[in-house]
Amino acid sequence: MINKVTSHISQNEHLIFERSQGGRVGYRLPPLDVDETPIDELIPAELRRDDDLEGVPEVSEVDVVRHFTRISTWNYSIDLGMYPLGSCTMKYNSRLNEKVARIPGFANLHPLVHETDAQGALEVIYELQQYLSEITGLAGVSLQPAAGAHGEMTGVMMIRAFIDARDGREESAKRRTMLIPDSAHGTNPASAMLAGFTVKAIRSTAEGFTDLEHLRELCAKGDVAGFMLTNPNTLGLFEKNIREICDIVHGAGGLVYMDGANMNALVGVARPGDMGVDVIHLNLHKTFSTPHGGGGPGSGPCCCTKELEPFLPVPRVVKDGNVFRFDYDRPQSIGRVKAFYGNFGMMVRALAYILTHGAEGLREATEAAVLNARYIAAGLVSDYDKPFEAPPMHEVVFTDKRQSRKGVHTLDIAKRLIDYGFHPMTIYFPLIVQGAMLIEPTESVGRQELDQFIEAMRSIAREAKENPDLVVGAPHSTRIGRLDEAAAARRPVLRWKPKEAASAA
Repeated sequence: MINKVTSHISQNEHLIFERSQGGRVGYRLPPLDVDETPIDELIPAELRRDDDLEGVPEVSEVDVVRHFTRISTWNYSIDLGMYPLGSCTMKYNSRLNEKVARIPGFANLHPLVHETDAQGALEVIYELQQYLSEITGLAGVSLQPAAGAHGEMTGVMMIRAFIDARDGREESAKRRTMLIPDSAHGTNPASAMLAGFTVKAIRSTAEGFTDLEHLRELCAKGDVAGFMLTNPNTLGLFEKNIREICDIVHGAGGLVYMDGANMNALVGVARPGDMGVDVIHLNLHKTFSTPHGGGGPGSGPCCCTKELEPFLPVPRVVKDGNVFRFDYDRPQSIGRVKAFYGNFGMMVRALAYILTHGAEGLREATEAAVLNARYIAAGLVSDYDKPFEAPPMHEVVFTDKRQSRKGVHTLDIAKRLIDYGFHPMTIYFPLIVQGAMLIEPTESVGRQELDQFIEAMRSIAREAKENPDLVVGAPHSTRIGRLDEAAAARRPVLRWKPKEAASAA
């Protein structure tokens, strides 16, 4: 059933600037309880505005509340339904985790407080480090990086520092190539370039796995510092030759960095450290259910082997007896990568998530995530082209190969999904799959909603055959229809102007 918006008011909602009427006030300040001081004595004239805040909306409290409440109903959120965004792991954020993060002792703790007065917070950090070490099978952990790409860059910087220390600056300068699969996230080559490496792409096989012969060929050149691998890879497939991959890279004198974006398919089941991986970052806002998106604080802890531990960022949180403290005495460290220690609120939420689930619960979540992806794969394979035969892990790739014969493409299918009340999946990624649709349901979605999603996708496939124009013109249920995305990118309207000013311009 198509989810249509029927509210006449919401359909014609004006901007807050357009709702403004002169003289309306939405607040009342309390009476002064001190002697009034002339503004001239408080702020120098050259620092004061002279436009009387012209253009600021004048609205009542009722106007403000109703306007923003109506606007909020237009948003799609994880509280409304699934985000099938492949490679993003948009799982539900448990309210218990939010409640724990708002405990006054955590929420109100000043970042400059002395460590003796922050023992509880330091214990949270230390315990989370221990759990993440156990989950990944890697000895060293830093929670300092503020996002996945930040943790990624931290890991690559550590690889460079390790090789410099091991080989000496003169020899290590010859080892400045980072190998990256052609299906990788775009942040991988960006992080490698920022850390001073030259990037070379490793081909994927027709089956969707790393091409071992190409890997051996590039490693034989003697200039390889490392290999940045996502496992399961961005095609949703587990790299079954991971041990051999690590052996090839290590044999060539390089290190293996694993992008942990897809750890939601491994937690409690397999550990990167046991596979031979040297460094990995984790996305707390993906795998460990801390808030994801909106530009808010993320967290991308970096985990590494014992050999690489001296190069982790400072300060490290360590335990001396029953006391927790910051350790700055790390002469080989790459230094600080984030102000203070990182985004502490995300750490509290992640620890709450781990403790709530326990070992069995974390494994169960992983198994459910993989099961859900395979359920969708089985449900859609009759209607959409599935380019890889291997069973998917937590996400599955389809293409528009069958629908494109009727002039319906991936973007059209994604837009039509909006009419069915679903957020679109990731489209046109990975780049090596033409017309890619990357779908990841996560463990947060129950069978009923999976069935609804599958039926919506199958319905769109039928429409593409019988009435392709309906799909090509989607979405039909939104207020503005389909955006001209090229024009939006080239001629964005970034600032509201009154009608008279806009027409004059």
